[in-house]
Amino acid sequence: MGIVPRKAVLNVKSYQPGKPIEEVKRELGLSNVIKMASNENPLGPSPKAIEAIKKYLGDINMYPEGGCFYLRQAVAEKLKIKPEQLIFGNGSDELIELVLKAFVDEGDEVVVANPTFLMYEVASSVHGAKIKAVPTRYFKYDLKAMKKAVSKNTKVVFIANPDNPNGTYVTKYELEGFLKGIPEDTIVFLDEAYYDYVEERDYPNGLDYLGKNNLIVTRTFSKAYGLAGLRVGFGVSNPEIIKYMETVRDPFNVNSLGQIGAIGALKDKEFLSKSKKMVREGKKFIYAELKAMGVRYVPSVTNFILIELCPKPCGIAERLLKKGVIVRSMKAWGMENFIRVTVGKESENKRFIRELKNIILQGRNIIPPEQ
Repeated sequence: MGIVPRKAVLNVKSYQPGKPIEEVKRELGLSNVIKMASNENPLGPSPKAIEAIKKYLGDINMYPEGGCFYLRQAVAEKLKIKPEQLIFGNGSDELIELVLKAFVDEGDEVVVANPTFLMYEVASSVHGAKIKAVPTRYFKYDLKAMKKAVSKNTKVVFIANPDNPNGTYVTKYELEGFLKGIPEDTIVFLDEAYYDYVEERDYPNGLDYLGKNNLIVTRTFSKAYGLAGLRVGFGVSNPEIIKYMETVRDPFNVNSLGQIGAIGALKDKEFLSKSKKMVREGKKFIYAELKAMGVRYVPSVTNFILIELCPKPCGIAERLLKKGVIVRSMKAWGMENFIRVTVGKESENKRFIRELKNIILQGRNIIPPEQ
């Protein structure tokens, strides 16, 4: 008799991340490859993070500080919250797991949007949760419909604000309306991974609502701060929720270099400003070029853009890959005629547009490449 996995695992479609540059070089024999698929910061990490990490390299023979004491103090001071309101994870993805481990039993309900960040559904499925997926409207969360989907059995509602892959956001008015009347035993997980890129005035800061609901707000150092390879994220909530999440957290889950680098990055206001400016100008350029080509896109408040290229599946992500430009295919989201592209440096944006133009010039009715 062979090994039999848990029933919940049998139905899980594992998350497939964007291909790394080195893998594409090996597979396709290319020497010049750019990656615009995983919403990383193309400027690299913060110089202050690098400086801090270099000083600590001689101590990596020791286990990290399990409670992230110094990083906890730095984040608490910056956000003007109490240290006991914080929990740190191996990227903010781990915080999704910790919420589920702490509060969701098999058969409990979880409410998500469709489409949205895939890990909400993947992780919930692994834990045997019953998933209620509420369709988005015009590429935006339909919070009214999501609120109607909440029942007495709902343990967690996941909201990405801004959303991935749509790049849109819910407003203060929409979030406040949603939070009113949510059951006291339902946790609202507000994922603000792209918080640092948003400049719209009606965008809500999730921390302003912590006292009103069982709310946990998560953020990350992977995006604007350029530390994706070190995997550092954090959650903010009331001390009771944090206490239960800490109970199921693995020891030493945030590595030493990640903690040190994150502290350095927090101090680098100049780098953060530079990153935001690069994205702002890059989106302006890409939008103008897409409009000139007659290509539809979803206006984004993040560092990526969702682009509709064909009325039917047309394999453009695969074609760009063969040209050394890695973008994100939307097949896993059920959006086969879309791609998601990360805003890059000026040279990367120009190369992406140039290769996309060449493909489009071949004709709108593109035959998908051979599988």
